[in-house]
Order: sequence, then C-alpha cells, then structure tokens
Amino acid sequence: MPLFPSSALRPGVRKREVLAWAMYDFANSGYTTVVITAVYAAYFVGGIAGGAPWATLAWTSALSLSYAVVMLTMPAIGAWADRRAAKKRVLMLSTAACVLSTAALALTPTVHGAAGVAVAMLLVAVSNTFYSYGESLTGAFLPELATSEGMGKVSGWGWAFGYVGGMLTLGLCLGYVLWAQARGLPAAHFVPVTLLVTAGVYALAASATFAGLSERAQPQPDRGIGAWRQLRHTFAQAQQYRDFMWLLACTVCYQGGVAVAIALAAIYAEQVIGFKTQETMALIFVLNIAAAAGAFGLGYLQDRLGHRPTLAITLVAWIAVCVLAALAQGKGLFWVAATIAGLAMGASQSAGRAMTGVLAPQAQLAEFFGLWTFATRLASIVGPLSYGAITWAAGGNQRVAIMATTVLFVGGLVLLLPIDMRRGRAAALGASGRAQ
Repeated sequence: MPLFPSSALRPGVRKREVLAWAMYDFANSGYTTVVITAVYAAYFVGGIAGGAPWATLAWTSALSLSYAVVMLTMPAIGAWADRRAAKKRVLMLSTAACVLSTAALALTPTVHGAAGVAVAMLLVAVSNTFYSYGESLTGAFLPELATSEGMGKVSGWGWAFGYVGGMLTLGLCLGYVLWAQARGLPAAHFVPVTLLVTAGVYALAASATFAGLSERAQPQPDRGIGAWRQLRHTFAQAQQYRDFMWLLACTVCYQGGVAVAIALAAIYAEQVIGFKTQETMALIFVLNIAAAAGAFGLGYLQDRLGHRPTLAITLVAWIAVCVLAALAQGKGLFWVAATIAGLAMGASQSAGRAMTGVLAPQAQLAEFFGLWTFATRLASIVGPLSYGAITWAAGGNQRVAIMATTVLFVGGLVLLLPIDMRRGRAAALGASGRAQ
C-alpha cells in the first residue's frame, strides 16, 4: 500500500513536497529531545545551577515564560502570516532564530554564577519560543497538502518522521558523550558539543523543507487590527466554529497530561522507580521508537476509523499509562507503561494536529493553528505545574501526582464528546467559500 494514495493529497501536491514538509518535523524534534528532555535540562540543574534547591524551579520557569510568550503572540503572528501569505518566510525566520539561540547555549558553561544562570534561562526561553513558532507554522501547511480524508495519515507520517529525527540527533549526541566520558572529559566540554550538533542537524534538515515546500496561500485583505488586539479578535472569530472551540478545550486538558509525560518521565523513572542514568537513556529511546510507531500506524487508522474515535482511544491509553505508572513497584511494569505512553504520545499529538487542520478555515490556517499552539502551550504550563503542586501537597509523593494526572485525560475525553467532525468541517469549508 503506498504511503500517500491519491485520495490523501490535494490536487497538484507531489509526494516529494510532503517529504519536504515532514523534514521539518525531522529537523526540530532533536531540539526537544536533546535540549528540553535528555541532555541540557539535566546539565542546567546540576551544572549551570550547581544542583541548588531552586534549580528545577528556574528551569521550569524559563520554559513557562516561553510558553506564555507563545500563547500571547502566536495567533497574531499567524494572522499576519495569513494576510501576507508569508507562512514560509516566517517559518524560515523562526527556524534561524531557534538554531542560533540553541547554538548560543553552547557558550553558557563559560559564564559562571548568577549571570550564567540568567543567560542560560534567557537562551532557553528564546530558543523554546522560536521552536514553538516553527511547530505551529509547519502545522498550518498540513491542510494545503492533504485532503480532509488523508490528513490523519499525512500528519502521522510527519510526526513519525519527527521522532526518527529526534532519535538520530540524540544518538549522535550520546555517541559523543560516551566517547568524551571514556576520555575523562567533563560535562562542561561535551554538553556544548551536543548543542552544536542539535543546532546543525536542525539547520541542515530544515533546509530541505525550505527547498521543497511551496507557499500556496494567497494574500488576504488587511483587517487593520493591531498585533496586541489580534488574540482577542481571533478568539472572537473562532467562537463561530463551535467544534473547533471544543477541540481547543479538549487540547488544553489532554495535552496538559502529555506535557507531564514529556517533562517528568525521566524524573519519575529515576526518583520513584529507581532507574539509573543509562536506563533512563534507554527509556527515552524506547519512548521515541514507540511514539514513531504510534504516530505512523494510528495516522492511517484515524483516516479509516475517524479522527475523534482515534483520539479517544489514545486518551484511554494515556489513562492506563498513569494508573500503571502509579502502581508500578518494579521496573518491568514501568517499562510496559512507558511503551504504551510512547504509542499514545505520537498518536495523540498527530490526531490533534490533523483535527485542527480539518476544522480550521482554509483562509486562516496559520491564525487558527496559532490558537491550537496557544492551547498546547497553556497545557504545557498547567500540566507540569499541577503535577508539581500535587507532589508538594502530598509530601513529595509523585505516585499521587501521576495518578491525579488521569483527571486531565478524563477531562479530555469528556470535552471530545461534543465535537462533530462533519459539522465542523462544513463550517470551515463554508467560511472558505465566503472568503473567496
């Protein structure tokens, strides 16, 4: 069976252009894998901040700052890109800024004391902000490439390809780390190299996207709305599309739970289950492999079964993950939970992006994907902060916090129920017809 049957792609779209689009997922996944999860996060806490009691709070604060900036600005940036048919240009600028700020993180080990912490927090916030802009803008190209019937498989293929890119970048970095450690080199030496590798892979892979991806949108009339008013205006417009609004609410809930898994899985594995460092690295690899399989396989399933039922299946799987992780007393059961989490992670993220593409008006794709980014970044603040607050209230008991995370996925299931994909698609197509 071909990856992209004729029914999956819009007229005039070639498979090589879809590959170029998917290369962006390949390019930017290394950033989250190496910087946010596997390498720099731990180095910031233990190296830059010297393991101080406030180190983890400083790290999460830098990320939360970036998410807040993205929440407030992405809809306006998306609206500007839509009006000027400039998604590709803005994507190129966002990519360049993320690559440069990621490479600049390599200099942070040379800055000591409070200044070093401040510089590192600033660069993390800047790089993560521009990474988030790129993630939203590349998603806005999806409805221009895929039909509504093929959006699930094309989105899933991109997510799966992204996890492969994350694995490649992490593999290159870990290979160098092991080589450096075998020669007695300190983290202050090999961590900067991993950041340069990450920036290099990002830039190289993204260049394939820019070479092969076309801007199909047409400039729209300028509505004369300032950037600071754009967020409220976009929300006001989106309220005309009730199924899209239900999807945003659903996204805030379930992505909050996903954010907990991304930000805290390694911490839970080591502090609660007793994983060693090398076991945690292996865990991250398994999670990425499972996530790639989930995004790819369930991407095809959602085009047959339907977007909403497929997302519902993944949310039930996430609930099972939280329960298994909370009950796990040994590593075996936790490995099972982690594998299911990987499958659910890729599938749920792919399904959410595809549903957004189906329900967003064609003339305002970047703008409405900006709202989707607003929802995912709000979730990235709500989920981990809730987990931390519950852990603190429970006297450090993370099992209580991970069990409480099931509430986010249950909430996502409840908010998924009112969504009618056919009604929402008809509303989006009607808006596109009026705009022409």
